[in-house]
Amino acid sequence: MSATRVLVLNSGSSSVKYQLLDMRDSSRLAAGLVERIGEQSSRLKHTPLATGGDPREWTGPIADHDAALKAVSEELSKDGLGLDSPELVAIGHRVVHGGKTFTEPTVIDETVLAEIERLIPVAPLHNPANLTGIRTARALRPDLPQVAVFDTAFHTTMPESAARYAIDVATADAHRIRRYGFHGTSHAYVSRATAKLLGKAPEDVNVIVLHLGNGASASAVRGGRCVDTSMGLTPLEGLVMGTRSGDTDPAVIFHLARVGKMSIDEIDTLLNKKSGLVGLCGDNDMREIQRRIDEGDEQAELAFDIYIHRLKKYIGAYYAVLGTVDAIAFTAGVGENAAPVREAAVAGLETLGPAVDRELNAVRSDEPRLISPADARVKVAVVPTDEELEIATQTYALVSRH
Repeated sequence: MSATRVLVLNSGSSSVKYQLLDMRDSSRLAAGLVERIGEQSSRLKHTPLATGGDPREWTGPIADHDAALKAVSEELSKDGLGLDSPELVAIGHRVVHGGKTFTEPTVIDETVLAEIERLIPVAPLHNPANLTGIRTARALRPDLPQVAVFDTAFHTTMPESAARYAIDVATADAHRIRRYGFHGTSHAYVSRATAKLLGKAPEDVNVIVLHLGNGASASAVRGGRCVDTSMGLTPLEGLVMGTRSGDTDPAVIFHLARVGKMSIDEIDTLLNKKSGLVGLCGDNDMREIQRRIDEGDEQAELAFDIYIHRLKKYIGAYYAVLGTVDAIAFTAGVGENAAPVREAAVAGLETLGPAVDRELNAVRSDEPRLISPADARVKVAVVPTDEELEIATQTYALVSRH
């Protein structure tokens, strides 16, 4: 195949993130972000990585996603990398929810679009925006293969025992209620990169992946296949997050409705946007929380302790699910940068095998690395995630086969 460039698009409700990669060597040619789409103060930031030039910023009204992608195309054209380039082989789209239907990257056609649309009720914030980006890109380049890469796909290998909730089966099936999991492209990339770091094939490694950002999730990966993950029907389940509660007793919702007289929408906002770290201490930035702890702030310290307690529970649970563990991998904003979180999460688990070397843990680096002592039975790794590269890799592999 002579054309080797893949454009990766991540379309949000009012934003478009993008990267252009050359899959001959996985190099980045350009990257950027359009935000505040639909406002007078829309902003486009474009970085021409291939030329090493300075980032370019533009502020002004961008009416919709169609205008946003046209603006992106214009910026790429300035670097000789426009959407009309014969070097462009495909566009890869991040799609948050693929349900049970989509278990792998998929070339987009009208049937695929209809199914993504049918899944909007289980992903009302994300799938509509993803669809808008896809339709806009297809209109701009109708001749070009467009590929959907789904956040949920990596988790479709979970056994039914892990994916099913213990509620009436007929009701669950009628409303597609089950555990789907999210951050799948990150978990896939990091689990493979961790195996590589250990000098082993993915099929020979059991890894617990901890994707800790403002949204946070854990996964148990056995031999390259996900067997359990912490997020569920939605990204609300599981770990304590920046603004999301993670696991709660479902009856909390009934109590707030009956006793607190809160509406369903108010409860939804509480659990998704006013809970987690921000609900516990008023901050969802782990750096700020750590600063407050260092100054003796008891509320920040309690929030940190709750965060770590939940994290340790999931590490222990996934030990039980996997039976044997080769590595624990930390990734995403908090996982890659917050050394105190990594140290605290593993502290006390030494009898299970993992340990953190304090000096190695303190090193800051953009490279995958081990932070455990050489003799640790279970390795602890920091692996920077790269969801755009994962989407581009999966997209290129699919179109190369066709």
